[in-house]
Amino acid sequence: MSLRAVVFDFGGVLFDWNPEYLYRDLIPDATERAWFLEHVCNGAWNLQQDAGRTLADATAAKIAEFPDHAELIRAFYDQWAVMLNGTLKDGVKLMEHLEAAQIPLYGLTNWSAETFPYAWDNYPLLHRFKDIVVSGRIRQIKPDAGIYHEMFRRIARDIPDLQPQQLAFIDDVKHNAEAATALGWHGIHHTSAARTEQQLRALGLQF
Repeated sequence: MSLRAVVFDFGGVLFDWNPEYLYRDLIPDATERAWFLEHVCNGAWNLQQDAGRTLADATAAKIAEFPDHAELIRAFYDQWAVMLNGTLKDGVKLMEHLEAAQIPLYGLTNWSAETFPYAWDNYPLLHRFKDIVVSGRIRQIKPDAGIYHEMFRRIARDIPDLQPQQLAFIDDVKHNAEAATALGWHGIHHTSAARTEQQLRALGLQF
Protein backbone atom coordinates (compact mmCIF):
# COMPACT_ATOMS: atom_id res chain seq x y z
CA MET A 1 0.00 0.00 0.00
CA SER A 2 1.21 3.51 -0.73
CA LEU A 3 1.82 6.02 2.02
CA ARG A 4 -1.04 8.42 2.70
CA ALA A 5 0.46 10.60 5.45
CA VAL A 6 3.76 11.39 7.15
CA VAL A 7 4.09 11.98 10.90
CA PHE A 8 6.95 14.08 12.25
CA ASP A 9 8.62 14.11 15.61
CA PHE A 10 9.80 17.65 16.35
CA GLY A 11 12.91 17.79 18.56
CA GLY A 12 15.98 16.68 16.62
CA VAL A 13 14.04 16.57 13.36
CA LEU A 14 12.55 20.04 12.95
CA PHE A 15 13.64 21.83 16.15
CA ASP A 16 17.06 22.35 17.69
CA TRP A 17 16.47 21.89 21.42
CA ASN A 18 19.38 21.31 23.79
CA PRO A 19 19.92 22.22 27.49
CA GLU A 20 23.52 23.03 26.59
CA TYR A 21 22.34 26.29 25.05
CA LEU A 22 21.30 27.49 28.50
CA TYR A 23 23.76 25.78 30.82
CA ARG A 24 26.95 26.54 28.94
CA ASP A 25 26.53 30.08 30.29
CA LEU A 26 25.21 29.10 33.73
CA ILE A 27 27.87 26.42 34.29
CA PRO A 28 30.96 27.42 32.28
CA ASP A 29 33.04 24.42 33.39
CA ALA A 30 32.33 21.61 30.92
CA THR A 31 32.89 18.82 33.45
CA GLU A 32 30.57 20.38 36.03
CA ARG A 33 27.96 21.06 33.38
CA ALA A 34 28.07 17.50 32.09
CA TRP A 35 27.63 16.18 35.64
CA PHE A 36 24.66 18.47 36.27
CA LEU A 37 22.88 17.52 33.04
CA GLU A 38 23.51 13.83 33.64
CA HIS A 39 22.63 13.61 37.33
CA VAL A 40 20.37 16.55 38.16
CA CYS A 41 18.31 18.04 35.32
CA ASN A 42 18.64 15.02 33.10
CA GLY A 43 16.61 13.54 30.28
CA ALA A 44 14.74 11.05 32.45
CA TRP A 45 13.56 13.87 34.73
CA ASN A 46 12.52 16.08 31.81
CA LEU A 47 10.64 13.17 30.21
CA GLN A 48 8.33 13.02 33.22
CA GLN A 49 7.15 16.54 32.38
CA ASP A 50 6.60 15.39 28.80
CA ALA A 51 4.37 12.72 30.32
CA GLY A 52 2.25 15.31 32.13
CA ARG A 53 3.93 16.16 35.44
CA THR A 54 3.71 19.89 36.13
CA LEU A 55 6.83 22.01 35.90
CA ALA A 56 6.24 23.27 39.43
CA ASP A 57 6.08 19.76 40.87
CA ALA A 58 9.11 18.67 38.88
CA THR A 59 11.16 21.65 40.03
CA ALA A 60 10.16 21.22 43.66
CA ALA A 61 11.00 17.52 43.64
CA LYS A 62 14.40 18.07 42.09
CA ILE A 63 15.28 20.91 44.48
CA ALA A 64 14.38 18.66 47.41
CA GLU A 65 16.81 16.09 46.01
CA PHE A 66 19.60 18.58 45.20
CA PRO A 67 19.01 21.67 47.40
CA ASP A 68 22.51 23.01 46.75
CA HIS A 69 21.61 23.37 43.07
CA ALA A 70 18.27 25.08 43.57
CA GLU A 71 18.91 28.11 41.38
CA LEU A 72 20.29 26.05 38.53
CA ILE A 73 17.29 23.73 38.73
CA ARG A 74 14.82 26.62 38.66
CA ALA A 75 16.56 27.98 35.60
CA PHE A 76 15.67 24.87 33.59
CA TYR A 77 12.06 25.92 33.14
CA ASP A 78 12.31 29.60 34.03
CA GLN A 79 14.67 30.01 31.06
CA TRP A 80 13.47 27.07 29.02
CA ALA A 81 13.11 29.13 25.84
CA VAL A 82 16.90 29.57 25.67
CA MET A 83 17.21 25.84 25.07
CA LEU A 84 15.03 26.06 21.95
CA ASN A 85 17.54 27.33 19.42
CA GLY A 86 15.25 27.60 16.41
CA THR A 87 14.57 25.14 13.64
CA LEU A 88 16.76 22.68 11.77
CA LYS A 89 17.07 23.90 8.19
CA ASP A 90 17.38 20.53 6.47
CA GLY A 91 14.49 19.00 8.38
CA VAL A 92 12.25 21.96 7.59
CA LYS A 93 13.22 21.77 3.93
CA LEU A 94 12.20 18.11 3.86
CA MET A 95 8.88 18.97 5.49
CA GLU A 96 8.26 21.74 2.96
CA HIS A 97 8.97 19.42 0.03
CA LEU A 98 6.38 16.98 1.36
CA GLU A 99 3.95 19.82 1.97
CA ALA A 100 4.40 21.11 -1.58
CA ALA A 101 3.54 17.63 -2.85
CA GLN A 102 0.30 17.85 -0.83
CA ILE A 103 1.21 14.92 1.41
CA PRO A 104 -0.75 15.22 4.67
CA LEU A 105 1.57 16.02 7.58
CA TYR A 106 1.02 15.39 11.29
CA GLY A 107 3.08 15.89 14.44
CA LEU A 108 3.72 13.44 17.29
CA THR A 109 5.93 14.88 19.99
CA ASN A 110 7.13 14.23 23.51
CA TRP A 111 6.73 17.76 24.85
CA SER A 112 5.47 19.30 28.07
CA ALA A 113 1.98 20.78 27.85
CA GLU A 114 3.33 23.86 29.63
CA THR A 115 6.26 24.59 27.32
CA PHE A 116 4.68 23.64 24.00
CA PRO A 117 2.59 26.84 23.81
CA TYR A 118 5.81 28.87 23.58
CA ALA A 119 6.77 26.98 20.44
CA TRP A 120 3.24 27.24 19.05
CA ASP A 121 3.21 31.01 19.54
CA ASN A 122 6.71 31.61 18.18
CA TYR A 123 7.03 29.11 15.34
CA PRO A 124 4.24 29.38 12.74
CA LEU A 125 5.73 26.27 11.12
CA LEU A 126 3.73 24.24 13.62
CA HIS A 127 0.44 25.65 12.37
CA ARG A 128 0.96 23.96 9.03
CA PHE A 129 0.44 20.45 10.45
CA LYS A 130 -3.02 19.00 10.13
CA ASP A 131 -2.93 17.88 13.76
CA ILE A 132 -0.36 17.47 16.52
CA VAL A 133 -0.40 15.04 19.42
CA VAL A 134 1.52 16.54 22.35
CA SER A 135 2.43 13.95 24.96
CA GLY A 136 2.02 16.27 27.93
CA ARG A 137 -1.55 17.07 26.94
CA ILE A 138 -2.68 13.46 26.78
CA ARG A 139 -0.30 12.26 29.52
CA GLN A 140 1.24 9.52 27.40
CA ILE A 141 4.73 9.45 25.93
CA LYS A 142 6.60 7.71 23.15
CA PRO A 143 7.43 4.87 22.88
CA ASP A 144 4.25 3.78 24.72
CA ALA A 145 1.75 2.35 22.24
CA GLY A 146 -1.11 4.52 23.51
CA ILE A 147 0.24 7.75 22.06
CA TYR A 148 0.62 6.17 18.62
CA HIS A 149 -2.94 4.86 18.81
CA GLU A 150 -4.14 8.38 19.58
CA MET A 151 -2.25 9.76 16.60
CA PHE A 152 -3.64 7.06 14.34
CA ARG A 153 -7.19 7.77 15.57
CA ARG A 154 -6.85 11.43 14.69
CA ILE A 155 -5.38 10.82 11.26
CA ALA A 156 -8.07 8.24 10.52
CA ARG A 157 -10.70 10.94 11.08
CA ASP A 158 -9.19 12.79 8.11
CA ILE A 159 -8.25 9.85 5.89
CA PRO A 160 -10.98 7.21 5.40
CA ASP A 161 -10.05 3.53 5.56
CA LEU A 162 -6.54 4.32 6.78
CA GLN A 163 -4.25 1.35 7.42
CA PRO A 164 -1.17 1.44 9.70
CA GLN A 165 1.17 0.57 6.83
CA GLN A 166 0.05 3.75 5.06
CA LEU A 167 1.81 5.93 7.62
CA ALA A 168 5.47 6.91 7.89
CA PHE A 169 6.81 8.22 11.19
CA ILE A 170 10.08 10.16 11.44
CA ASP A 171 11.83 10.33 14.83
CA ASP A 172 15.44 10.97 15.81
CA VAL A 173 15.11 8.53 18.73
CA LYS A 174 15.55 4.99 17.44
CA HIS A 175 13.28 3.22 19.92
CA ASN A 176 10.46 5.66 19.14
CA ALA A 177 10.73 4.86 15.44
CA GLU A 178 10.87 1.14 16.26
CA ALA A 179 7.72 1.43 18.35
CA ALA A 180 5.88 2.81 15.33
CA THR A 181 7.19 -0.04 13.19
CA ALA A 182 5.95 -2.55 15.77
CA LEU A 183 2.45 -1.15 15.27
CA GLY A 184 2.62 -1.59 11.51
CA TRP A 185 3.70 1.93 10.58
CA HIS A 186 6.90 2.65 8.66
CA GLY A 187 9.13 3.97 11.43
CA ILE A 188 12.13 5.95 10.18
CA HIS A 189 15.03 6.60 12.52
CA HIS A 190 16.06 10.11 11.52
CA THR A 191 19.83 10.56 11.35
CA SER A 192 19.86 13.15 8.56
CA ALA A 193 17.28 14.79 6.33
CA ALA A 194 18.98 13.34 3.25
CA ARG A 195 18.78 9.79 4.60
CA THR A 196 15.16 10.23 5.68
CA GLU A 197 14.27 11.57 2.24
CA GLN A 198 15.84 8.48 0.65
CA GLN A 199 13.79 6.21 2.88
CA LEU A 200 10.55 8.04 2.13
CA ARG A 201 11.22 7.81 -1.60
CA ALA A 202 12.02 4.10 -1.21
CA LEU A 203 8.56 3.72 0.33
CA GLY A 204 7.04 5.16 -2.82
CA LEU A 205 6.49 8.81 -1.97
CA GLN A 206 6.98 11.18 -4.88
CA PHE A 207 7.94 14.69 -3.87
